[in-house]
Amino acid sequence: MPGKPRPARTRASAAPDELRARLARALPDPRCELEFADPWQLLIATILSAQSTDARVNQVTPALFRRFPTPAALAAASQEEVEALVKSTGFFRNKARAIREASQGIVERFGGQVPRSLEELTTLRGVARKTANLVLGAALGIPSGIVVDTHVARVAGRLGLTRATDPEEIERDLVALFPPEEWIATGLRLVLHGRYTCLARKPLCAGCALKEVCPGREG
Repeated sequence: MPGKPRPARTRASAAPDELRARLARALPDPRCELEFADPWQLLIATILSAQSTDARVNQVTPALFRRFPTPAALAAASQEEVEALVKSTGFFRNKARAIREASQGIVERFGGQVPRSLEELTTLRGVARKTANLVLGAALGIPSGIVVDTHVARVAGRLGLTRATDPEEIERDLVALFPPEEWIATGLRLVLHGRYTCLARKPLCAGCALKEVCPGREG
């Protein structure tokens, strides 16, 4: 967790329990939209998703994992071959290097298994808090924090749950508002709500499950 929890800096925010209940009714079974079979695959897919879309990554990873089915195999792969496989996700040279070196770290320092703590995960190449929280929560069921991507940052601000703009400060505000056992599901729901309802340019406020309690609603 990024520092000591503190009360959220809000602007007439709705009660967290009410928001959580409304989100749970609207999204009863929230899932990560990246496709994966194990924690390592989710780790690699999440690194590839930077500045890309989940849909694009899901088109790329099947061939990648067929060719390199384990961390050891990807760690030993040539940079050029990996670049060719992930090129369509953008920034492919940096991403190819990151997933190869992250896999190498898993093999050399963690016995070929994705580590189960945020502190260890974030020592791997290309893995920051957002990626670590997602892998721990969605793949391993470990509530290490709340994923803060651009969608969550936008939704949290509009809901008055935070005034912060730094992802770690936003996460600190959010984890202070929700119990740890709700961090995983609430984080996924906030991502999906921002992706499909609380859009950046034209939020779909009329059909939003939170419209009665959202201080940032339009109309």
